[in-house]
Amino acid sequence: MTALLMFPSLFGMIFLGFPVAFSLLAVAFVFGILTFGDAALFQFTQKIEDVASNFVLAAVPLFVFMGSMLERSGIAEQLFSAVHLWTKRLPGGLAVGTVIMCIIFAASTGVIGATETVVGLLAIPAMMKHRYSNSLISGTICAGGSLGTIIPPSVVVVVLGPIANVSIGDLMVGMIVPGLILSGLYIVYIIGLCLVRPEEGPRVVAEEDEMPLAEKLAITGKALLPPLFMIFAVLGSIMLGWAAPTEAAALGAAGAFVLTVLYGKFNLKTFWEALLKTITVTSMIMFILLAGSLFTGIFVASGGMGVMRAMINAVEIGPWGLLFIFLGLVFIAGFFLEWISILLIFVPLFMPFVLSGGFEPVWFCMLILVMIQTSYLTPPMAPAIFYLRGVAPDSITLVQMYKGVVPFIVIQIIALGIVMAFPQTALWLPDQLLGFR
Repeated sequence: MTALLMFPSLFGMIFLGFPVAFSLLAVAFVFGILTFGDAALFQFTQKIEDVASNFVLAAVPLFVFMGSMLERSGIAEQLFSAVHLWTKRLPGGLAVGTVIMCIIFAASTGVIGATETVVGLLAIPAMMKHRYSNSLISGTICAGGSLGTIIPPSVVVVVLGPIANVSIGDLMVGMIVPGLILSGLYIVYIIGLCLVRPEEGPRVVAEEDEMPLAEKLAITGKALLPPLFMIFAVLGSIMLGWAAPTEAAALGAAGAFVLTVLYGKFNLKTFWEALLKTITVTSMIMFILLAGSLFTGIFVASGGMGVMRAMINAVEIGPWGLLFIFLGLVFIAGFFLEWISILLIFVPLFMPFVLSGGFEPVWFCMLILVMIQTSYLTPPMAPAIFYLRGVAPDSITLVQMYKGVVPFIVIQIIALGIVMAFPQTALWLPDQLLGFR
């Protein structure tokens, strides 16, 4: 029963303001020494070696570098103009175009903060100029900018795969349909809202000097080719079996570098800033990953899993009841913890019960990803709102931001229900392309 005290201790330290990584390390060290004495040090050494020698995690710095370079490449500006050529006349067309741009940019970078920051800087002035409501602006950019969680390639999946002991390639391909379902629901909601309440997102008035179709197609082709090249380099190489996820990440990093040079945006300052961001983000992810691995190792070794299994068997709620409890815990944790902490604390504990309940691990990971996507919008942590606050003008208040994300949180719950009710939304594509079962 001592192992169960690890969780109250961990959350107590987090709520007191200690960084998550240090909280995980401290609790693992104290309980490890109390339970195993000096022998715990050997277990710590083994866990450090396991994390350091996990070659799959080499994809993390490559994806982060890819996103950092694309953030500075100039692709986003051209993409923004091209997408809005086709959507601006729809109800809420600027918001619809922003979501589409987020989908394409997320599929090119895999880094959530980069997508939301770049898209926010471009989309906010355009939507404010056409008198869109601040709540719709906020909700669209926060929800669209965080689509990188469920749109491949995703740094979240690179971390989730080894933790859940699931193939990253299966997860990357399995994300495509759920990601498109969620994105489609966003677009349907925006159009429906602006049809019922046009003041939320007024239509753009037709201009007399409307651009000819041929010119529209030329601009669109020029803007879409670079991100499509990036998507094919990363996701296409995985789907076609040409490259493993780590190799695909290397292709993406090289492609982002080349595109930045071709767009004339490359200089030593840009390259240095991208490298610095890559080192910072990768160090943060790896440090928390190591701390979580030590925490989970001590918990399992000290009998925590046996106690949890006995408690769950005593309750007799069945596999589906257990699944709802797991997803509920992730949803609640999303109010207070960032995504990597949620994955490291909960997923290693959930997976044995998921497997024993007869659920498909890839499908369960898709459900977790949708819940992680929700955590980007739920206060008080709400990373998506923090990103938006950094680029939004003072006229858009925090209250309007929180109000704006609420409908999108509901949409995410609906998407979760669809994927839960129809597992083939997550399993059919990897089965067809990769034959994972």
